[in-house]
Amino acid sequence: MTTSQETTTQQTAPPPQVWPAFRARDARTLIRFLVDALGFEETAVFGEGDRVDHAQLSWPEGGGVMFGSVRDDPDDAWPARPGTAACYVVTADPEAVHSRAVAAGAEIVRDLSGTDYGSREFSARDPEGNLWSFGTYRGEPRRLR
Repeated sequence: MTTSQETTTQQTAPPPQVWPAFRARDARTLIRFLVDALGFEETAVFGEGDRVDHAQLSWPEGGGVMFGSVRDDPDDAWPARPGTAACYVVTADPEAVHSRAVAAGAEIVRDLSGTDYGSREFSARDPEGNLWSFGTYRGEPRRLR
């Protein structure tokens, strides 16, 4: 078979989405927590040693987060303070994510419950202090113009 006849698998980028971005004191530990305790997928990590210049963790149901190590640089173009992020992650199965988080020893700050807007959700804090809420609420439909 010649090269022009070979079938190749192409990977495509996901459609445009909103991806929260933040900084971490210990980005390598945060990666492990988000993957092991909450179920994110490690998609890309760039950096050497303990330093992470850029990490992309994808959520299996769509979207994800990006972050890197905090920098001690007065000219840092992204001077986000570690531990101040709050993210809402849509999931069809908050019970499974909750069980996984509890089994991994995550700090649950709001137990799994129903909301007055029809979602089933819970919240946990990561080792950096960031708040993660997981629930079924997908947002209200957009208005057509």
